[in-house]
Amino acid sequence: MQPAKINYKVYQGSTFEESYRWETQTKVYVPISAITKAAPCVITTSSNHVLPVGWRFQVTGVSGMKDINTVGDQYYLATATTNNSITINQINSSSYGAYTSGGVVEYNQPVDLTNYSARMQIRETLDSATVIHEASTTNNQIVVDNVYKTITINIPASVTQNFTFATAVYSLELYTSIGRVVPFLTGNMTLVQEVTR
Repeated sequence: MQPAKINYKVYQGSTFEESYRWETQTKVYVPISAITKAAPCVITTSSNHVLPVGWRFQVTGVSGMKDINTVGDQYYLATATTNNSITINQINSSSYGAYTSGGVVEYNQPVDLTNYSARMQIRETLDSATVIHEASTTNNQIVVDNVYKTITINIPASVTQNFTFATAVYSLELYTSIGRVVPFLTGNMTLVQEVTR
Protein backbone atom coordinates (compact mmCIF):
# COMPACT_ATOMS: atom_id res chain seq x y z
CA MET A 1 0.00 0.00 0.00
CA GLN A 2 1.27 3.46 -0.89
CA PRO A 3 0.87 5.98 1.95
CA ALA A 4 -1.25 9.08 1.47
CA LYS A 5 0.84 12.25 1.29
CA ILE A 6 -0.58 15.01 3.50
CA ASN A 7 1.27 18.14 4.61
CA TYR A 8 0.40 19.79 7.92
CA LYS A 9 0.67 23.12 9.66
CA VAL A 10 1.32 22.58 13.35
CA TYR A 11 0.40 25.47 15.63
CA GLN A 12 2.92 25.75 18.46
CA GLY A 13 1.24 25.45 21.85
CA SER A 14 -2.02 24.10 20.40
CA THR A 15 -3.40 20.57 20.37
CA PHE A 16 -2.69 18.84 17.05
CA GLU A 17 -5.60 16.56 16.18
CA GLU A 18 -6.39 14.84 12.89
CA SER A 19 -8.64 11.87 12.21
CA TYR A 20 -8.58 9.46 9.24
CA ARG A 21 -10.58 6.56 7.87
CA TRP A 22 -9.14 3.61 5.93
CA GLU A 23 -11.42 2.21 3.25
CA THR A 24 -10.97 -0.71 0.85
CA GLN A 25 -11.66 -0.68 -2.89
CA THR A 26 -14.63 -3.03 -2.33
CA LYS A 27 -17.98 -1.31 -2.84
CA VAL A 28 -20.97 -2.12 -0.62
CA TYR A 29 -24.47 -1.56 -2.05
CA VAL A 30 -27.48 -1.46 0.28
CA PRO A 31 -31.04 -1.10 -1.14
CA ILE A 32 -33.15 1.83 0.09
CA SER A 33 -36.75 1.32 1.23
CA ALA A 34 -37.72 4.83 2.45
CA ILE A 35 -36.42 8.40 2.80
CA THR A 36 -37.95 11.07 5.03
CA LYS A 37 -38.92 14.57 3.89
CA ALA A 38 -37.38 16.17 6.96
CA ALA A 39 -34.47 18.01 8.50
CA PRO A 40 -32.27 16.12 8.98
CA CYS A 41 -32.96 13.56 6.28
CA VAL A 42 -33.14 9.89 7.32
CA ILE A 43 -32.68 7.01 4.89
CA THR A 44 -34.11 3.58 5.73
CA THR A 45 -32.49 0.58 4.10
CA SER A 46 -34.23 -2.70 3.32
CA SER A 47 -31.32 -4.71 4.75
CA ASN A 48 -28.79 -4.10 7.50
CA HIS A 49 -25.67 -2.08 6.73
CA VAL A 50 -22.34 -1.65 8.56
CA LEU A 51 -21.81 2.03 7.70
CA PRO A 52 -19.97 3.69 10.60
CA VAL A 53 -20.91 7.15 11.87
CA GLY A 54 -18.76 9.71 10.06
CA TRP A 55 -18.25 7.49 7.00
CA ARG A 56 -18.77 8.91 3.50
CA PHE A 57 -21.35 7.40 1.16
CA GLN A 58 -23.32 8.06 -2.01
CA VAL A 59 -26.99 7.69 -2.90
CA THR A 60 -27.92 6.63 -6.45
CA GLY A 61 -30.94 5.50 -8.40
CA VAL A 62 -33.66 7.01 -6.18
CA SER A 63 -37.01 7.70 -7.87
CA GLY A 64 -39.32 10.49 -6.72
CA MET A 65 -36.84 12.23 -4.41
CA LYS A 66 -34.29 12.66 -7.17
CA ASP A 67 -32.59 15.61 -5.44
CA ILE A 68 -31.08 13.15 -2.94
CA ASN A 69 -29.06 11.35 -5.63
CA THR A 70 -25.36 12.20 -5.52
CA VAL A 71 -23.49 13.24 -8.64
CA GLY A 72 -19.88 12.42 -9.56
CA ASP A 73 -17.61 12.81 -6.54
CA GLN A 74 -20.36 14.13 -4.27
CA TYR A 75 -20.60 12.33 -0.91
CA TYR A 76 -22.73 12.54 2.22
CA LEU A 77 -21.50 11.85 5.75
CA ALA A 78 -23.42 9.53 8.06
CA THR A 79 -24.11 11.55 11.21
CA ALA A 80 -26.12 8.83 12.99
CA THR A 81 -26.93 5.22 12.17
CA THR A 82 -28.92 2.21 13.29
CA ASN A 83 -28.78 -1.25 11.72
CA ASN A 84 -31.10 -0.12 8.92
CA SER A 85 -31.12 3.68 8.96
CA ILE A 86 -28.70 6.50 8.15
CA THR A 87 -29.14 10.14 9.18
CA ILE A 88 -27.67 12.90 6.99
CA ASN A 89 -27.49 16.05 9.11
CA GLN A 90 -26.25 18.15 6.16
CA ILE A 91 -29.47 17.54 4.17
CA ASN A 92 -32.86 19.20 4.73
CA SER A 93 -35.08 17.15 2.42
CA SER A 94 -38.38 18.76 3.47
CA SER A 95 -38.65 20.61 0.13
CA TYR A 96 -37.64 17.60 -1.99
CA GLY A 97 -40.12 15.48 -3.91
CA ALA A 98 -41.54 12.45 -2.08
CA TYR A 99 -39.58 9.21 -2.23
CA THR A 100 -41.36 6.66 -4.39
CA SER A 101 -39.02 3.72 -4.94
CA GLY A 102 -35.58 2.33 -5.64
CA GLY A 103 -32.09 3.54 -4.97
CA VAL A 104 -29.08 2.27 -3.11
CA VAL A 105 -26.65 3.54 -0.51
CA GLU A 106 -23.14 2.78 -1.73
CA TYR A 107 -19.85 3.10 0.12
CA ASN A 108 -16.37 1.65 0.24
CA GLN A 109 -16.07 -1.13 2.80
CA PRO A 110 -14.09 -0.07 5.90
CA VAL A 111 -10.90 -1.94 6.79
CA ASP A 112 -11.22 -4.05 9.92
CA LEU A 113 -8.85 -2.35 12.36
CA THR A 114 -8.87 -5.20 14.89
CA ASN A 115 -5.30 -5.93 16.11
CA TYR A 116 -3.83 -2.80 14.49
CA SER A 117 -1.64 -0.37 16.41
CA ALA A 118 -0.03 2.81 15.09
CA ARG A 119 3.15 4.86 15.46
CA MET A 120 4.27 8.16 13.99
CA GLN A 121 7.65 9.88 14.10
CA ILE A 122 8.56 13.50 13.37
CA ARG A 123 12.13 14.29 12.28
CA GLU A 124 13.72 17.49 11.04
CA THR A 125 14.78 15.80 7.79
CA LEU A 126 14.39 12.35 6.29
CA ASP A 127 18.06 11.59 7.04
CA SER A 128 18.03 12.94 10.59
CA ALA A 129 18.89 10.43 13.32
CA THR A 130 17.04 12.53 15.91
CA VAL A 131 13.36 11.94 16.56
CA ILE A 132 11.68 15.23 17.45
CA HIS A 133 8.58 13.45 18.69
CA GLU A 134 6.91 10.05 18.53
CA ALA A 135 3.16 9.59 18.82
CA SER A 136 1.75 6.09 19.13
CA THR A 137 -1.07 3.95 20.43
CA THR A 138 1.29 3.07 23.29
CA ASN A 139 1.47 6.67 24.57
CA ASN A 140 -2.22 7.29 23.70
CA GLN A 141 -1.40 10.01 21.17
CA ILE A 142 -2.84 7.83 18.40
CA VAL A 143 -6.18 6.07 18.89
CA VAL A 144 -7.27 3.26 16.57
CA ASP A 145 -11.06 2.93 16.89
CA ASN A 146 -12.59 -0.14 15.24
CA VAL A 147 -16.17 0.98 16.01
CA TYR A 148 -15.96 4.24 14.08
CA LYS A 149 -13.12 2.89 11.87
CA THR A 150 -10.93 5.90 12.64
CA ILE A 151 -7.23 6.50 13.22
CA THR A 152 -6.89 9.68 15.27
CA ILE A 153 -3.66 11.57 16.00
CA ASN A 154 -3.79 13.73 19.13
CA ILE A 155 -0.56 15.47 20.15
CA PRO A 156 -1.15 17.60 23.28
CA ALA A 157 -0.46 21.33 23.44
CA SER A 158 2.08 20.58 26.21
CA VAL A 159 4.14 18.79 23.54
CA THR A 160 3.72 21.17 20.61
CA GLN A 161 4.68 24.16 22.76
CA ASN A 162 8.20 22.72 22.87
CA PHE A 163 8.51 22.31 19.08
CA THR A 164 11.18 24.61 17.64
CA PHE A 165 11.63 23.30 14.09
CA ALA A 166 10.74 25.48 11.11
CA THR A 167 9.91 22.53 8.89
CA ALA A 168 10.00 18.79 9.53
CA VAL A 169 8.93 15.49 8.00
CA TYR A 170 6.76 12.74 9.45
CA SER A 171 5.36 9.32 8.67
CA LEU A 172 2.64 7.22 10.29
CA GLU A 173 2.43 3.47 9.97
CA LEU A 174 -0.01 0.84 11.17
CA TYR A 175 1.25 -2.52 12.37
CA THR A 176 0.04 -5.78 13.87
CA SER A 177 1.49 -8.16 16.46
CA ILE A 178 2.21 -10.72 13.73
CA GLY A 179 4.57 -8.35 11.92
CA ARG A 180 2.43 -6.73 9.23
CA VAL A 181 3.43 -3.08 8.73
CA VAL A 182 1.36 -0.72 6.56
CA PRO A 183 2.65 2.76 5.61
CA PHE A 184 -0.40 4.98 6.07
CA LEU A 185 0.58 8.67 5.98
CA THR A 186 3.66 10.70 5.12
CA GLY A 187 4.44 14.35 4.47
CA ASN A 188 5.91 17.62 5.66
CA MET A 189 5.17 19.71 8.74
CA THR A 190 5.47 23.47 9.03
CA LEU A 191 5.49 25.03 12.50
CA VAL A 192 3.45 28.18 13.04
CA GLN A 193 4.91 29.96 16.04
CA GLU A 194 2.72 30.75 19.00
CA VAL A 195 1.72 34.35 19.73
CA THR A 196 -0.56 33.83 22.76
CA ARG A 197 1.51 32.00 25.35
